[in-house]
Amino acid sequence: MPRFPDHLTGDGPDNPFPGVRVLERRLGREIPHQLGSNEGLDMPHRALRERFGDAMAAHVYSYGDSEALGIRRRLAEQKGIPLDAMLVDAGADSLIALALRAVAEPGLPVVSTTGTYPTFGYFARGQGCRLVEVPYDEGPGRLAPDLEALARAAHDHQARLVYLANPDNPGGHLHGDDAVMALREALPDDCWLLLDEAYHDFREDAAGEFGRRVLPGVIRLRTLSKAHGLAGLRVGYAIAEPATLAVMMKVRIHYAVSTLTQAAAEAVLDAPDEVDAHVAAVRERRERLAAHFRALGADVLPSATNFVGIRLADADLAGRVHQALLDEGKLIARPADPALGHVLRITAVADALVPGRLATLEQALAGR
Repeated sequence: MPRFPDHLTGDGPDNPFPGVRVLERRLGREIPHQLGSNEGLDMPHRALRERFGDAMAAHVYSYGDSEALGIRRRLAEQKGIPLDAMLVDAGADSLIALALRAVAEPGLPVVSTTGTYPTFGYFARGQGCRLVEVPYDEGPGRLAPDLEALARAAHDHQARLVYLANPDNPGGHLHGDDAVMALREALPDDCWLLLDEAYHDFREDAAGEFGRRVLPGVIRLRTLSKAHGLAGLRVGYAIAEPATLAVMMKVRIHYAVSTLTQAAAEAVLDAPDEVDAHVAAVRERRERLAAHFRALGADVLPSATNFVGIRLADADLAGRVHQALLDEGKLIARPADPALGHVLRITAVADALVPGRLATLEQALAGR
């Protein structure tokens, strides 16, 4: 079983400010008179009310529920994930940093794929970890994290953690559930698997049994930024064994998810039909976008996300196309790592399907 740093075992640090919502639940009653809190509880918020209305102002006076119980209850009901196996934080990015703080001490090696979601490497280096990267498994119609190479690197370097985005960013590849479990089994006993599932909702089998499972030695990350459209408010959740989440809570920022963010997330989660319709529309646009560029002869990568990856002949061409589109006021994504400099990523929004919107790319594919 993977282990935690020594300073977080036993009593370890405890959150000194669990907050009034948590205290109310512990007491089993409401606390109507908050006379010991340092928030601006009597701020009139005239400017805020004038700009956004009374409903918003009502959510900004107090720190948020540090346990985000309202969000977790809705996710438990809709997704079938055990309530005590979820931790809500300020987006999947914040959860990556939190997972590293909880399990990886400075100086220890961690493993990922060269060119994968770069925020992991950014936080790993910031934590003082030694980042070990392995190349993608790349071939005709394939750009995928190499699971066997990840496992070998974990053993060779005695890694504390392996990072895998599944579906992958920026390629879009989806490893099957059995392959993910085989990776977990192939890792050293004391090595964690950090499974970034930010695009999970766009999988065709997103509602399947595997998506609900709490996996020993694995920290799964999800977000409400994509399918739920809340990127600007920053809210995501981890799925792990309760004992793992308890350690993560020891090193977590108390109120990273604001009261307003929690209220907005609860409102969106209370409208699952809208979320489902959005996901279905994104999948349909993704397939139309992929089919359009395949018809032009492009090397379109299979994707289980809300974007389409296109592999160009070389990085120079991809760089020229990316810059030309940017000069036209059209921003598509190009991975920063030179290993993937030949890949362009287009989000499956309606604007991308407007005829002529990506004419510069289309012309490049035609050799003009």
